[in-house]
Amino acid sequence: MKRKVTNSASSPVSQVLRRKWRFLHRLIFALCLILFSWFVFNTITLISVSSKQVDAFFVLGGSIRREIHVAELAKQHPQTPILISRGSPDPCIWLIFLRLAPQRIQNVWLEKCADSTFGNFYYSIPILRRWGVHKVKLITSATHLGRAKLMAQILFGVHGIWVEPEIVQEQGVPGNRESWLKTGLDVTRSLLWAGLSPMIQPQCSDVKKLVEVDIAAWQRQGFRCERQGRIWE
Repeated sequence: MKRKVTNSASSPVSQVLRRKWRFLHRLIFALCLILFSWFVFNTITLISVSSKQVDAFFVLGGSIRREIHVAELAKQHPQTPILISRGSPDPCIWLIFLRLAPQRIQNVWLEKCADSTFGNFYYSIPILRRWGVHKVKLITSATHLGRAKLMAQILFGVHGIWVEPEIVQEQGVPGNRESWLKTGLDVTRSLLWAGLSPMIQPQCSDVKKLVEVDIAAWQRQGFRCERQGRIWE
């Protein structure tokens, strides 16, 4: 008696599996196409804004020389907003602008949530996006530029923000210390976060305008500024 051989390739289970695989392949292809299209569009956007005027000055904390530099820039660009991320103590920045650019204090915002260079960008992206910024001048020191520029190009670039770095010459020793390990870890973290940041945007609860600093309260409780800021001269 002959035994009937069942063709497993044509069984209902295998047919269902093949349909699922075809659907999965099509889904992956569609996602790759969307990602590629977004990448091309974002690249074109970045190139188009690269030749335009700077929309905002973005200062990375680490040295009071950076706040002095941006105060000088503020005199030349009175309409450009300034975001200082975890910079010098509030009263020190207030006194610098009072001395160098008193009419521009209204244009300065302080972000105080960041506790690292990654945090500087992490918390500042939503602020810059609310301002409608497409080109930002990144103000930092030469010793910090390599890592900061890479992170800015990744994290800001994914949001269509072109980065134009500007180096501040230091007279003392800036607060940033660089190493290949630190740079590698921060760049890797930035690449991972870049994929999520368009959908998940952190909000900093400690952002205020420089004009809101209560200088009288600070003077009562006392504060210290970097000597090279020459705050009391």
